[in-house]
Amino acid sequence: MLDPIRNVADTLIDTSNYNVHELRAHIQARFGHGEESKRLLISCLSFGFKNGVPLDADMVFDVRFLPNPHFVPEFRKLTGLDPKVAAYVRKFPQTTEFLKRVTNLLLYLLPHYVEEGKSYLTVAFGCTGGQHRSVMMAEEVTAVLKNAGYQVKALHRDTPR
Repeated sequence: MLDPIRNVADTLIDTSNYNVHELRAHIQARFGHGEESKRLLISCLSFGFKNGVPLDADMVFDVRFLPNPHFVPEFRKLTGLDPKVAAYVRKFPQTTEFLKRVTNLLLYLLPHYVEEGKSYLTVAFGCTGGQHRSVMMAEEVTAVLKNAGYQVKALHRDTPR
C-alpha cells in the first residue's frame, strides 16, 4: 500500500533494528534542526477533580489543600485568571511553599525529560471544580517555566463555567 510513497521518497529508513528511542534519535540527528529538535512543549493544565483526572496528564498535583476562593462570595463567579482571586490564593504561606517546591521539582526534571527525547509534557493541577486554585496554579507555574526559557502554555480544561 505504501509503494507509491516509497517510490518517490528521498530517504528510506529501515526501522527493524531500532527501538522507539533509537528511532527518534536517528530521525532527530538526520532531520532535526539543532536545539529546536530538543524543544519540549509543556502544558500546564488546570482541571476540576469533580470532572475527572485528565487522562493525558504526565504529572498531577492536587491543590485542594489550599483555601478555596469558592467560599468567598465575591470570588465565587470569578476564576483564578482574575487578579483578585489569584492574589487571594497567593497570600497563603502554603501556596508560596507549594509553588516553590513544584517549580524546583520541574526545573530539576525538565532537562532530564529533554535529554530522554520527550517532546511534550502535561503537568496538571487539580482543585474541586477547576475554576480557582488550579487555574491560578497553572498560570503561576507557566510564568515561572517561561521565564526559565521553556516553551510552555497554560490550558484550563474546566473554565469558563
